[in-house]
Formats: sequence, structure tokens, C-alpha cells
Amino acid sequence: MEKNLDIRVNPDKSRIETYVDGKLAKIDYSLSPGKIIYIHTEVPAELEGRGIAGQLAHFALEYAREEKLQVVPICRYVQSYLKRHPEYQDLVNLSSG
Repeated sequence: MEKNLDIRVNPDKSRIETYVDGKLAKIDYSLSPGKIIYIHTEVPAELEGRGIAGQLAHFALEYAREEKLQVVPICRYVQSYLKRHPEYQDLVNLSSG
């Protein structure tokens, strides 16, 4: 498990991101009024298995909660994370419009 990741929101590129060993791991998102749509999670193959995607998803959901945004989880990874973490179900909005 990777520790102390510097995860941040990059609004200019519409992504939540972190760099590990100089490589970008990210969740792409789109905003609509009152909603954040998580589109795709990407972790480079050489960084897989280190818990990075889970930490990104946790950060992304906490960010949505802080910003009072409903989450539209298009991304399969975020969908699976939500199934494993029912404490975030109150954030989920299944309509993408």
C-alpha cells in the first residue's frame, strides 16, 4: 500500500490526480450542476497493486461530499469501490443528465 500520496484536484484538466514514481495516476471527471461524474480511473500498469486507485477513489468521494456534489459513477472502478464502501451510498446519483 502506497503511503502519503499527494492527491489533488486539478480543475484545469478535470481530474483528481497524484504522481507516484514520476507517473500520473488519475480519475477523470466532469461537472454538471450539483453533480460530479467520475468517468475513468487510470493507474499505470507498473503502479498497479499498490492501492493507488483505492486512495484516489476515497479522495474523490470525500471531495464530492465536501463540495456537496452528487456522484454519478460512470467509471467501473469507482462503481466497484462504492459497492465495497456503503458509507458513500448517500452520494450516488445514477442519472448522468
